[in-house]
Amino acid sequence: MKGHLREGKCHLSLGNAMAASRCFQRVLELEPDSSQAQQELKNAESILEYERMAEIGFEKRDFRMVVFCMDRALEAAAACHRFKILKAECLALLGRYPEAQSVASDILRMDPTNADALYVRGLCLYYEDCIDKAVQFFVQALRMAPDHDKARLACRDAKALKAKKEEGNKAFKEGNFEAAYELYSEALTIDPNNIKTNAKLFCNRATVGSKLKKLEQAIEDCTKAIKLDETYIKAYLRRAQCYMDTEQYEEAVRDYEKVYQTEKTKEHKHLLKHAQLELKKSKRKDYYKVLGVNKNATEEEIKKAYRKRALLHHPDRHSGATPELQKEEEKKFKEVGEAFSVLSDPKKKSRYDSGQDLEEEGMNMGDFDANNIFKAFFGGPGGFSFEASGPGNFFFQFG
Repeated sequence: MKGHLREGKCHLSLGNAMAASRCFQRVLELEPDSSQAQQELKNAESILEYERMAEIGFEKRDFRMVVFCMDRALEAAAACHRFKILKAECLALLGRYPEAQSVASDILRMDPTNADALYVRGLCLYYEDCIDKAVQFFVQALRMAPDHDKARLACRDAKALKAKKEEGNKAFKEGNFEAAYELYSEALTIDPNNIKTNAKLFCNRATVGSKLKKLEQAIEDCTKAIKLDETYIKAYLRRAQCYMDTEQYEEAVRDYEKVYQTEKTKEHKHLLKHAQLELKKSKRKDYYKVLGVNKNATEEEIKKAYRKRALLHHPDRHSGATPELQKEEEKKFKEVGEAFSVLSDPKKKSRYDSGQDLEEEGMNMGDFDANNIFKAFFGGPGGFSFEASGPGNFFFQFG
């Protein structure tokens, strides 16, 4: 009876719950009232139940459940490498790499040829984007166990992922952005579980997308990268730049604030200040848009634009329009004059471009008269007149 009990405990410690159950049942056949055998049989049955639950959890990709079940099973089967390996594999799939590596390393210290432990070490390195080292462990695992399917598939995926990523990088460096975009997209289909590598691939594709002027897609890719890795500074920086390029300044400021909180460098501080300035500037009138010129417009281009817009919106041209339209055109005429008064004055333009308030230093924009600016520009009174040549048609007579 004692021999069966000892044998059962050995089986139980090694995780062989079925064999352990048979031993304890033999003890109970010999001594039905043995409380020790009854308790050990319950332990064996519990382990079988945890194994069953873990198998279901793994199929459903509920890796937390598997880790929980293996922890409970290991309380009674402390020497079971199989349970430890399954726990370590699920820890790796959950992104808990240090814990997974610790479990695998403990097994390898006792058994350096354990193919399952070698596979888990490789898996951790693979998911941490150390692909070359990961392949070495997968190859070593396959030497120990040539029919190890998981190691073989992981080795294949690791090599394919590395090759496709390098092809994309090469195409990008050569300026072949369309090809790079496609190659990064193909790489992203290889292994959805590789979070860190996929985060980098999304960010790489976002960089290419911004080069191709696919800015909204680039923003989306950066968001996917951040969802996979919330600490990925490069993705925040790329997305912030895309927000700047699409004039979404509030979003850009949020991303730059996140970056600066994480890494307080001079460069990140400068980027944040610049975004905050652009946000401030975006909340006022855009005089360049009012005149229909870009921010690098020359003095002559600004004058030409004013001439065109001022004549287009002059109240006299719309004297026969409805009161509502007259009011709207008068407003636009005033805005055009206001824009010209700022952009044609080097001092005001400099302050405006730098984001400073024009009301400071006596530059009160409410004091100017759009008609006076118009008269001064066109040579004073009598310099022009609006005359109707038919309903809705006007021509300009210059004196």
